[in-house]
Amino acid sequence: FLYQMDDEDTLLPRKLQAALEQALERKNELINQDSDSDSDDECNTLNGLVSEVFIRFFVETVGHYSLFLTQNEKGERAFQREAFRKSVASKSIRRFLEVFMESQMFAGFIQDRELRKCRAKGLFEQRVEQYLEELPDTEQSGVNKFLRGLGEE
Repeated sequence: FLYQMDDEDTLLPRKLQAALEQALERKNELINQDSDSDSDDECNTLNGLVSEVFIRFFVETVGHYSLFLTQNEKGERAFQREAFRKSVASKSIRRFLEVFMESQMFAGFIQDRELRKCRAKGLFEQRVEQYLEELPDTEQSGVNKFLRGLGEE
């Protein structure tokens, strides 16, 4: 997403951008080693690997969102935006979240979660559940884990 024209290199914090690029390069190298043909299977595998990198990116940057969905007296769920943003230790990630939280994509994502009852869980929700189970109680956001391990899977 673009905040303004030509800001693509400044939106993501450098460490996150480098980790994401490194993971994508590793995935691409694995694909190139596995096959020399341009088959549909290879294309599907590459698409799956790229999807995995981005799912992991989003899980580890916003996957702790559910910790900040509270229920009011009427039983309605509400998102605690500022507490969510401040829960991230990294200043650069907080700045990214500040911009990202103003996007339609994030607003739609949270609105869907606020209104969601017990619908089937998609891949993202399943990964978030796993992520939160593995997250130490003292750490509400796993961004540092993301930086260390994004390219390893």
